[in-house]
Amino acid sequence: MSTVKGIKQVPITIAERVFDSLCQAIVTGKIPAGSKISEPELAKYYEVSRASLRDAIGRLEACNLVIRRPNVGASVVSLSDEELLEIYTVREALEGMAARQAAEHMNEKELDELQSLLEMESQANSNDINSDFHYGIVIGCKNNRLKRLLCDDLYHLMRMYRYQLGRESGRTSSASKEHGLIMDALLDRDGEMAELLMRRHIRKSRKHIEMLLINKAS
Repeated sequence: MSTVKGIKQVPITIAERVFDSLCQAIVTGKIPAGSKISEPELAKYYEVSRASLRDAIGRLEACNLVIRRPNVGASVVSLSDEELLEIYTVREALEGMAARQAAEHMNEKELDELQSLLEMESQANSNDINSDFHYGIVIGCKNNRLKRLLCDDLYHLMRMYRYQLGRESGRTSSASKEHGLIMDALLDRDGEMAELLMRRHIRKSRKHIEMLLINKAS
């Protein structure tokens, strides 16, 4: 996963490097949803051993980006609109809780890094940075089980959906303003307000996605 400096170290092992590359390829659609994973082809392409590749694919499976079927092998997960809306519903509750705990537990250095990231977001208008802002708050909550639920189970899958839908076009400006309000609550150490604002922020994103899906179907 590509994140800001200070939040997560750059992958160093061969398996981590391959995982990071494959993850990005799946999320952006370079490797299409539903496509079969060919271990010989990928091992040759990345110039790695089958063991390192299997390790990377195992991590993709843990992130719900790849599924394995008996006598069929591994393939990229197929997407559904219903699953996307379910993810946003779960995120509203879990990330709201994470924001509350982050307001209580993030140290000054972590808050400074998150503030710097927010300033980059306002200049770049990047949804990748948008994801990293959320990721930074989840890491800052200092709750390992909550981090696993959000980062391992939902984070990459959510990014995959967002790329598929055009990366939530039309929400970047308002989402950035909402991030600013959340950041203010974190700096004030106001956990209750941080949770309220985060839940409201994700709820608005979910409603926007619902509109995109309706327009897509019409």
